[in-house]
Amino acid sequence: MKILTTIDEVRVASSDISKAGKTIGLIPTMGYLHEGHLSLFDNANEHSDITFASIFVNPTQFGPNEDYNKYPRDIDRDTELAEEHNVDYLFIPDALEMYPIGFCATMYIRNLTDKFEGQLRPGHFDGVALVVCKLFNIIRPDYAFFGQKDYQQTLVVKQMVKDLNMDTKIIVSPTIRLDSGLAMSSRNTYLSDEEKENATVLYYAMERAKDAIDNGERNRKEINAVLHKQLRSVQGIRIDYASIALANDLSEPDYFYPNEQAVILLAVYIGKTRLIDNFLITFQ
Repeated sequence: MKILTTIDEVRVASSDISKAGKTIGLIPTMGYLHEGHLSLFDNANEHSDITFASIFVNPTQFGPNEDYNKYPRDIDRDTELAEEHNVDYLFIPDALEMYPIGFCATMYIRNLTDKFEGQLRPGHFDGVALVVCKLFNIIRPDYAFFGQKDYQQTLVVKQMVKDLNMDTKIIVSPTIRLDSGLAMSSRNTYLSDEEKENATVLYYAMERAKDAIDNGERNRKEINAVLHKQLRSVQGIRIDYASIALANDLSEPDYFYPNEQAVILLAVYIGKTRLIDNFLITFQ
């Protein structure tokens, strides 16, 4: 595995790979790798000739009161894991490499970013779109791999690729979970053992909502009520949102109809840690 730290190095490597007629798969990450990331590496190895991964804690997607400075980092551990999972190139830039002095560009994807995470974290998806656009322009991947856990993010990236006529195909892999149902996340490291146990209520609430749907419930507000009731069974939980929406555009109809695909979206605080999760459902 080759470790690259500058954009020029990456462009040379990417150009050589393309000239050799080989395909590139990219996994953008912020590091502190877990099983979810590793599954994306494995997926990239199956779809691509050459696997690129990036590790960059992107400052533009963090708000002023969020956890940029304390976001978990362990480059040595991440490098070892990436090599074990057959990553060919690991791009580890610093902030000045990605955003040099005088950098002025911004990105904004309308509509999809006006609700849920975008509403509660203003500017978050602008930063996500910006860094992903830069990585795509630098690396020129044929495929890019993302996890379903960040569902709204995957929609934003797909919209950006479509609107800007990018050649990269986006592949979304299922969320990797612990046996308890808790979705793998770098921020799980913030949780105490008791909080990890309490956090299993996210998956439990989505399962109860699915049960209601399987039993014929089609009213959006009633489904949301099931989610909120189950989440509030844990003392001290704080809910940012717990809602079901159409999976393609996150619109929220009053009722759902057969063959419509929907997504349950959750964002809650367990103690001081904010967790997100989601669950895809097709109405029968």
